[in-house]
Amino acid sequence: MPFFSRKGPSGFSTNSTAEEVTEGIDGTGLTAIVTGASNGIGTETTRVLALRGVHVVMAIRNVAAGKDVKEAIVKEIPTAKLDVMQLDLSSKASVRKFASEFKTSGFPLNILINNAGIMATPYKLSEDGIEMQFATNHIGHFLLTHMLLDTMKTTARNSKKEGRIVNVSSDGHGFANRSGIPFDLEKLNDKSKYSGLVAYGRSKLANVLHANELASRLKEEGANITANSLMPGSITTNLLKHQGFVYGLLTVFNKFFKTVPQGAATQCYVALHPQVQGVSGKYFRDCNIAKLQAQATDADLAKKLWDFSTTLID
Repeated sequence: MPFFSRKGPSGFSTNSTAEEVTEGIDGTGLTAIVTGASNGIGTETTRVLALRGVHVVMAIRNVAAGKDVKEAIVKEIPTAKLDVMQLDLSSKASVRKFASEFKTSGFPLNILINNAGIMATPYKLSEDGIEMQFATNHIGHFLLTHMLLDTMKTTARNSKKEGRIVNVSSDGHGFANRSGIPFDLEKLNDKSKYSGLVAYGRSKLANVLHANELASRLKEEGANITANSLMPGSITTNLLKHQGFVYGLLTVFNKFFKTVPQGAATQCYVALHPQVQGVSGKYFRDCNIAKLQAQATDADLAKKLWDFSTTLID
């Protein structure tokens, strides 16, 4: 648990948990997709949304692990409405299959939480020939959002309830300042200049820029859907498993970091809280709007990334 915690304008702080920030909120009738729902803050987000009455579709790579998580949540919350669907964000074919199956299910979609991610992995290309962290953390979510947007618009119109898209980023996008985002696949995949942390930061910067540009487009269109990004906080999870020494230090000094329930708080807040009604194109930290580095607020860069991403999903 972090030592220093001061409440922001929202009334919540670093120490607030997902249950605390959603207390008293009735999510009955809402349907959400949570990517990466089988571990860490994805599991906690799923649990808390289910606790508030939301029907949660758990979009995960390992279906067996997802079913175990579902069983555990239902045992705790017998009224929980959960479905497990397979999704590998590093594969465009898998994303398309998931989106197609979701549409076929006939489920509405009020909330999309793009939570899943990998961090500081060794150099590898996805099956589509894209640097793995960029493919998983950004392109997979970009394509998923693109394919589900019409369903969200229809749901918002029919239900007359605001749809919410939530991109989970991090302060890690600062690592990208050393190299930015190369809008050229050859440069993006350049193994000779690869750094796991820089590649991670690049993908997290892309998450923020994606939300910003999407928010602008949705507003211009007049769609009743918001798009925001957030930093969950420094949490000791398995994300850093590829950085053994760093992960070891975090494990030793974990009292300085958030717990998983605290780490899931901001995305649950942005997804459900009435205070966020109508708020779009913002970046949240500790359940409060936070400032971004200049690169992450560059509208031209966001448009350029959108165009580049579009070429990669065609």
